Amino acid sequence: MQTENSNIGSYKFVAEPFLVDFTGHLTVGMLGNHLLNCAGFHATARGFGIPALEKLHCTWVLSRLAVEMDRMPCQYETFTVETWVENFYRLFTNRNFAVLDETGSAIGYARTIWAVIDLDTRKPVDLPAEAAGRIADYLCGRPCPIEKPSRMKAAALEPADTLPVRYSDIDINGHVNSIRYIEHILDLFPLEMYRRRRVRRFEATYVAESRYGDSLAFYKQQTGEDIYEVELRKNGAESVCRAKIVFADAPAPSA
Repeated sequence: MQTENSNIGSYKFVAEPFLVDFTGHLTVGMLGNHLLNCAGFHATARGFGIPALEKLHCTWVLSRLAVEMDRMPCQYETFTVETWVENFYRLFTNRNFAVLDETGSAIGYARTIWAVIDLDTRKPVDLPAEAAGRIADYLCGRPCPIEKPSRMKAAALEPADTLPVRYSDIDINGHVNSIRYIEHILDLFPLEMYRRRRVRRFEATYVAESRYGDSLAFYKQQTGEDIYEVELRKNGAESVCRAKIVFADAPAPSA
């Protein structure tokens, strides 16, 4: 019998200088990297990670992400990421995260939705029974106090930017890494924006894959006070990623 504590993975990190931006805070992209790594650590240690799924000729892919932070860890600050599986269904799995400061207090949370795809067709498939059985042993009822990822679609008519998919965008699966989408989207805003504002909440929905040589167009629209939505389309047509960014006041400079 598993206890709820054993169902939660806990991983400690340091906000090293090459992971922070010019304000001295961990970037959203680097935090996203840590979250995805922790998901992998947690799932693999419990027998339903990518190595186990690859034996069944399938793999996990990130479908949706919502990160909401009261503040980002500062340079050299030690922080902890905790992760647990909330539920699973035929096609999707819900995984949550908490980000804790050095005192163990929560400074942010994240919600993710993961799908299983066939390695050949790259299409969603039912969660294999073997993996589902393992996940069922590690479900956790711990609440996650942020809203679930929402549905969004930017309605802008003209792209704010276009970029070709380059070498540094491509991961081991041969497609654009999910974190690179986040970084490209946040690059749409000028540096001055980040002097005055910080990202309080970032959402992404991953719709389709992009590969080397594709052209990405970024359609950005402001939909509310401090709220923006962005849609990425490849090769002038197909939507590949949608995002929502909510800004808040930047922290006051330290004395």
